[in-house]
Amino acid sequence: MSQPEAALLFAAGLGTRMRPLTDNRPKPLVKVAGRTLIDHALELVTPLGLPRVVANAHYRSDMLAAHLNGSGVAISHEAPQVLETGGGLKQALPLLGAGPVFTLNTDAVWRGPNPLHALCAAWNAERMDALLLCVPRAQVHGHKGKGDFLIGDDGRLSRGPGAVYSGVQIIKTEGLAQIEARVFSMWDLWRPMLAAGRMYGLAYRGDWCDVGHPDAIEIAEDMLAYV
Repeated sequence: MSQPEAALLFAAGLGTRMRPLTDNRPKPLVKVAGRTLIDHALELVTPLGLPRVVANAHYRSDMLAAHLNGSGVAISHEAPQVLETGGGLKQALPLLGAGPVFTLNTDAVWRGPNPLHALCAAWNAERMDALLLCVPRAQVHGHKGKGDFLIGDDGRLSRGPGAVYSGVQIIKTEGLAQIEARVFSMWDLWRPMLAAGRMYGLAYRGDWCDVGHPDAIEIAEDMLAYV
């Protein structure tokens, strides 16, 4: 199916779990294998040739904006507070435009197929409102949770300990107009989709590392170096 034409990189978090590395920089500028986390994310986005790529920013947003200067990435500044994932997506809509969008967390690295290409190949706008890329537990690194979703035989998602949500998805944004709050979670957009049976999941075929704390940097680098 046709791919979305815009992507939002979530980069506005305070990075509290990554301290002390985030005492003097935003988490997306923390380096893994010699490259910043946000550059790892852009490596996934760039091959798609999207006309609109946006990063939201809050903590030390001037540093993030300077790093992205000249990259073609627009900045959605969040002030005076972080808007969370749902609120951040809603605020960025004027920059993203109409239609489904990719969203990506920037605190992860991947080894294997480009996850955005995998989502594009499975996306079906007629029956899906969201398609989340989920990682089987055996391929998860640096993350101790029990998993977020179960993927049914038809691809529909249900909540439960199973595959781990990778932070990458394709999602329709029309439902944001029904949410009056300014600060809210992605779950406020997901719940009606889940209830309607229009929220789907795709199992990733490679490896994924959650780089949410300093110890995960070495884990991520070991994963990337593995042959």
